[in-house]
Amino acid sequence: MGATSIPGPSSSQWLFPISALQVTPSRTTSEIPLEKELYDRARGVEFLFRLGVSLGPSSAMYTAATWFHRFYMRYSMEDYHRQDVAGACIFLATKTEECGRKLRDVAKIMCAKIAKVDPKEVADDSREVEEAQHAILLAEEVLLEALCFDFIVDSPQVELVDLFEAREESFEVEEYAWSIANDSYRTPLCVLYPPRIIAAACYVLAQHIVEGPESSTPLSARISSPAPSASLPTPPSQSAMPSESSRFAVEFFRFNEIEMASVGDVLAILLEFFAAQDVQGPAEYLAPIAEIQPPTTSPREKLYQPFAHVAQVSGVRANGSDTVRKDEKPPPPVPETKTSTQPSGRGWKPITSEKTNSGRPPDRLSERLDLS
Repeated sequence: MGATSIPGPSSSQWLFPISALQVTPSRTTSEIPLEKELYDRARGVEFLFRLGVSLGPSSAMYTAATWFHRFYMRYSMEDYHRQDVAGACIFLATKTEECGRKLRDVAKIMCAKIAKVDPKEVADDSREVEEAQHAILLAEEVLLEALCFDFIVDSPQVELVDLFEAREESFEVEEYAWSIANDSYRTPLCVLYPPRIIAAACYVLAQHIVEGPESSTPLSARISSPAPSASLPTPPSQSAMPSESSRFAVEFFRFNEIEMASVGDVLAILLEFFAAQDVQGPAEYLAPIAEIQPPTTSPREKLYQPFAHVAQVSGVRANGSDTVRKDEKPPPPVPETKTSTQPSGRGWKPITSEKTNSGRPPDRLSERLDLS
């Protein structure tokens, strides 16, 4: 199938209005419901991250995840399998990020992740590896066309580092902000809003999570207009404004009213995404986050439906795959592996454990979920 053109704002060909999600090729040519497309995008990026952890630095994963979402703004998920596209995105990203990996190595890791076995159990000259190499090269060719050879990607993680350096925050806030930013790639936010908008939302949400249920500053107040002058009396109808620390992110970026509204939209979408997880089951640890009251935003159709319901309606198998591939075998149950997606350098301290009783989050708040 050929690429589908979706008009975007003039400022960037890669930033689309949220309404564009209703007219993606998956929706218009394949009639895939929006909730199913978003569910499969999340699964595809999770698979991509698992490939990336074994193959390259975090910068390559962020670049690849962005390309993954850009690709499916122009091609249907029915025509190009998410795992093939994820493999092609990682393979290309390791080259552009100057950490190139051999095609056979990428294909071997891809086969191991699909079969859920140790890469050492996959023979270099196996038929599965040969087929995976072929699939990656075919997907890469279409990916290059979809990207128009535009490889430049900015990430919210870079903006977060600037925030961390500009103000000393608790380590827990930094951990949560980084984890949420990583999770944001499992949503299409990277093709809807600029990185600094996403970074600010992650930072604001992290502050709110760390403060806990007793927080007196709701999300809406954290991204509201500046407080009136101290020399003027506060009208009885106006609530007290939040402290300086809770407004640091929006003031650091000097957001105008439109940009602050966008931060609110990003917060609402992130909370929708977390609430769509199985908070009564494997994602029980996300329940407190899913219960956070989102800020007031412009009315729109809800993007996410509970993933358990989407999987059931879509006929997703117990191992998380709804499409039987030639190279896919029923996987044995294996424990979830720890991933590390912190950037190298600039003094970032890696997270050393998953979420514990102390409240420390994993690298991605949703990384325990087997959605690949």
